Amino acid sequence: MTIDLINETDLPVDSDLLTNIAKDLTQRQIELIITDNEGIKALNAQHRGKDSATDVLSFPLGEEMTHTPLGAIVISKDFVEQKSKELGHTKQEELTLLFIHGLLHLLGFDHETDEGQMRAKEKVLIEAWKLPDSLIVRNDDMEEQA
Repeated sequence: MTIDLINETDLPVDSDLLTNIAKDLTQRQIELIITDNEGIKALNAQHRGKDSATDVLSFPLGEEMTHTPLGAIVISKDFVEQKSKELGHTKQEELTLLFIHGLLHLLGFDHETDEGQMRAKEKVLIEAWKLPDSLIVRNDDMEEQA
Protein backbone atom coordinates (compact mmCIF):
# COMPACT_ATOMS: atom_id res chain seq x y z
CA MET A 1 0.00 0.00 0.00
CA THR A 2 1.49 3.30 -1.04
CA ILE A 3 0.42 6.88 -1.30
CA ASP A 4 1.65 8.68 -4.39
CA LEU A 5 2.04 12.25 -3.17
CA ILE A 6 1.83 15.10 -5.66
CA ASN A 7 2.38 18.25 -3.64
CA GLU A 8 1.90 21.33 -5.82
CA THR A 9 2.42 23.57 -2.76
CA ASP A 10 4.90 24.15 0.03
CA LEU A 11 2.66 22.50 2.65
CA PRO A 12 4.63 19.88 4.63
CA VAL A 13 2.99 16.45 4.54
CA ASP A 14 3.61 13.55 6.95
CA SER A 15 3.09 10.86 4.33
CA ASP A 16 4.12 8.10 6.76
CA LEU A 17 1.23 8.99 9.07
CA LEU A 18 -1.24 9.09 6.17
CA THR A 19 0.06 5.77 4.85
CA ASN A 20 -0.38 4.14 8.25
CA ILE A 21 -3.96 5.42 8.50
CA ALA A 22 -4.74 4.20 4.98
CA LYS A 23 -3.26 0.75 5.73
CA ASP A 24 -5.96 0.31 8.38
CA LEU A 25 -8.58 0.54 5.62
CA THR A 26 -7.10 -0.63 2.32
CA GLN A 27 -4.10 -2.22 0.67
CA ARG A 28 -4.70 -0.38 -2.59
CA GLN A 29 -2.61 2.53 -3.85
CA ILE A 30 -3.88 6.09 -3.36
CA GLU A 31 -2.90 9.26 -5.17
CA LEU A 32 -2.86 12.33 -2.89
CA ILE A 33 -2.71 15.73 -4.55
CA ILE A 34 -2.16 18.89 -2.52
CA THR A 35 -3.13 21.99 -4.47
CA ASP A 36 -4.40 25.50 -3.78
CA ASN A 37 -7.93 26.92 -3.86
CA GLU A 38 -7.58 27.83 -7.53
CA GLY A 39 -6.61 24.27 -8.48
CA ILE A 40 -9.33 22.59 -6.44
CA LYS A 41 -11.91 25.10 -7.69
CA ALA A 42 -11.10 24.15 -11.29
CA LEU A 43 -11.48 20.44 -10.48
CA ASN A 44 -14.72 21.06 -8.57
CA ALA A 45 -16.15 22.97 -11.54
CA GLN A 46 -15.00 20.38 -14.07
CA HIS A 47 -16.11 17.25 -12.22
CA ARG A 48 -18.98 18.39 -10.00
CA GLY A 49 -20.31 21.48 -11.79
CA LYS A 50 -19.62 23.63 -8.70
CA ASP A 51 -17.68 26.80 -9.43
CA SER A 52 -16.18 27.17 -5.96
CA ALA A 53 -13.20 26.03 -3.95
CA THR A 54 -13.71 23.21 -1.47
CA ASP A 55 -11.59 21.47 1.14
CA VAL A 56 -11.29 17.95 -0.28
CA LEU A 57 -12.36 16.03 -3.38
CA SER A 58 -12.26 12.28 -3.94
CA PHE A 59 -12.07 10.51 -7.27
CA PRO A 60 -12.60 6.74 -6.88
CA LEU A 61 -11.52 4.52 -9.74
CA GLY A 62 -14.28 2.03 -9.16
CA GLU A 63 -12.54 -1.18 -10.20
CA GLU A 64 -12.05 -3.33 -7.11
CA MET A 65 -9.00 -5.34 -8.02
CA THR A 66 -6.07 -5.96 -5.71
CA HIS A 67 -3.46 -4.12 -7.74
CA THR A 68 -5.68 -1.38 -9.13
CA PRO A 69 -5.32 2.01 -7.42
CA LEU A 70 -8.23 3.00 -5.18
CA GLY A 71 -8.38 6.54 -6.54
CA ALA A 72 -7.24 10.08 -5.91
CA ILE A 73 -7.77 12.53 -3.06
CA VAL A 74 -7.27 16.24 -3.71
CA ILE A 75 -6.86 18.61 -0.75
CA SER A 76 -6.67 22.41 -0.77
CA LYS A 77 -3.63 23.80 1.06
CA ASP A 78 -5.44 27.12 1.47
CA PHE A 79 -8.34 25.41 3.23
CA VAL A 80 -5.93 23.43 5.45
CA GLU A 81 -4.20 26.63 6.53
CA GLN A 82 -7.45 28.54 7.10
CA LYS A 83 -9.22 25.81 9.09
CA SER A 84 -6.19 24.85 11.20
CA LYS A 85 -5.75 28.47 12.25
CA GLU A 86 -9.49 28.98 12.81
CA LEU A 87 -9.89 25.79 14.85
CA GLY A 88 -6.58 25.94 16.74
CA HIS A 89 -4.87 22.78 15.62
CA THR A 90 -1.89 22.02 13.40
CA LYS A 91 -1.87 22.01 9.61
CA GLN A 92 -0.89 18.33 9.68
CA GLU A 93 -3.90 17.54 11.88
CA GLU A 94 -6.24 19.35 9.49
CA LEU A 95 -4.64 17.68 6.48
CA THR A 96 -5.02 14.29 8.17
CA LEU A 97 -8.69 14.94 8.97
CA LEU A 98 -9.38 15.84 5.35
CA PHE A 99 -7.38 12.82 4.15
CA ILE A 100 -9.53 10.52 6.30
CA HIS A 101 -12.69 12.14 4.94
CA GLY A 102 -11.50 11.76 1.35
CA LEU A 103 -10.33 8.19 1.92
CA LEU A 104 -13.72 7.15 3.29
CA HIS A 105 -15.34 8.58 0.16
CA LEU A 106 -12.94 6.52 -1.97
CA LEU A 107 -14.05 3.46 -0.01
CA GLY A 108 -17.68 4.12 -0.88
CA PHE A 109 -18.91 6.01 2.17
CA ASP A 110 -21.19 8.98 1.48
CA HIS A 111 -22.36 11.21 4.35
CA GLU A 112 -24.90 12.86 2.06
CA THR A 113 -26.84 9.63 1.52
CA ASP A 114 -25.97 7.22 4.34
CA GLU A 115 -27.54 7.01 7.76
CA GLY A 116 -24.51 8.14 9.75
CA GLN A 117 -22.13 5.32 8.85
CA MET A 118 -19.46 7.65 7.44
CA ARG A 119 -19.60 9.95 10.47
CA ALA A 120 -19.33 6.95 12.78
CA LYS A 121 -16.28 5.60 10.89
CA GLU A 122 -14.66 9.06 10.89
CA LYS A 123 -15.17 9.28 14.64
CA VAL A 124 -13.53 5.89 15.22
CA LEU A 125 -10.51 6.85 13.09
CA ILE A 126 -10.20 10.32 14.62
CA GLU A 127 -10.21 8.85 18.12
CA ALA A 128 -7.82 6.02 17.19
CA TRP A 129 -5.29 8.45 15.72
CA LYS A 130 -5.84 11.03 18.50
CA LEU A 131 -6.91 13.80 16.14
CA PRO A 132 -9.08 16.83 16.99
CA ASP A 133 -12.78 16.10 16.56
CA SER A 134 -13.38 19.35 14.70
CA LEU A 135 -14.20 17.54 11.43
CA ILE A 136 -17.08 15.68 13.02
CA VAL A 137 -18.29 18.77 14.86
CA ARG A 138 -18.27 20.99 11.79
CA ASN A 139 -19.86 18.33 9.60
CA ASP A 140 -22.60 17.76 12.18
CA ASP A 141 -23.14 21.52 12.32
CA MET A 142 -23.45 21.68 8.52
CA GLU A 143 -25.98 18.85 8.50
CA GLU A 144 -28.07 20.60 11.19
CA GLN A 145 -28.12 23.77 9.06
CA ALA A 146 -29.26 21.86 5.94
